[in-house]
Amino acid sequence: MILPIFLYGSQVLRTRAQEADLSDREGLRQLIADMIETMHHADGCGLAAPQVGVSKRILVVDGDDLSDRFPALKGFHREMINPRFTFESEETCAYEEGCLSIPSVDAEISRPAKIRVRYISPDFEEKEEDFEGFAARMIQHEMDHLDGILFTDHASPIRRKMLTGKLMNITKGKVHTRYRVKTDK
Repeated sequence: MILPIFLYGSQVLRTRAQEADLSDREGLRQLIADMIETMHHADGCGLAAPQVGVSKRILVVDGDDLSDRFPALKGFHREMINPRFTFESEETCAYEEGCLSIPSVDAEISRPAKIRVRYISPDFEEKEEDFEGFAARMIQHEMDHLDGILFTDHASPIRRKMLTGKLMNITKGKVHTRYRVKTDK
């Protein structure tokens, strides 16, 4: 089922998400399936549960559509329940980011170039993996959502100031998207 995506200004995007209850296996699998369908419908490459109004520590990423620019992303997709970093490199890289919850806004964001993440898979197995490049960026962006952090929080002070008007319009619902959106106002 395609879910509405909550927009900038919604409280759920600024709240630290709760650990997902692993005993609700069918509910978690259904939420993950709905998130994947929603992400693909909106032409996104990642989505965190808070973006669909669910304050649980769950994310999905799919880089396949970006593989023309980033060949390492061919076939790359992950669904992560209760992810946490176990390593972040000191080396960083910068790249323009955008977000389905903040449509028509982008900013250059610097993030660790390499990460290691421990998480539970949809098969309820604990995994730990290393990621680098754009895969690492996608996961870090979505993990920020689980902590109530938006990519604009990482932007330079000048860029944040330049975005103020656009962000205020989004909070007022003055934005056009091809996908269903929602605010909690």
